[in-house]
Amino acid sequence: QVQLVESGGGLVQTGGSLRLSCAASARTFSNYAMGWFRQAPGKEREFVATFTKRGARTEYADSVKGRFTISRDNAKNTMYLQMNSLKREDTAVYYCAAGQVLGATRPSHYAFWGQGTQVTVSS
Repeated sequence: QVQLVESGGGLVQTGGSLRLSCAASARTFSNYAMGWFRQAPGKEREFVATFTKRGARTEYADSVKGRFTISRDNAKNTMYLQMNSLKREDTAVYYCAAGQVLGATRPSHYAFWGQGTQVTVSS
């Protein structure tokens, strides 16, 4: 069982930056596949970023590639999402997720979810 808590969301202007954090309760945090997803009002939850081979590589949705960076600190049981050059279309609730499938981009591949943190980008 893994408990996940996101933080770092807020209101930011277009072009600004935010860093989201996801704190995990599991002692075996490093054994879990981790990812970030987001859900805008009226839309389905969509993939944002994840790690592939044991954190050696990363994968991003095309819409955030080059602007967002996923990272993790296993010693702190924490994952991050650095978001730069934010756009209005990045407005959503952002979720971190944990599962067993490395590199998974479908929500169904993740068994554990945080409560989400709101990111609002205004012009």
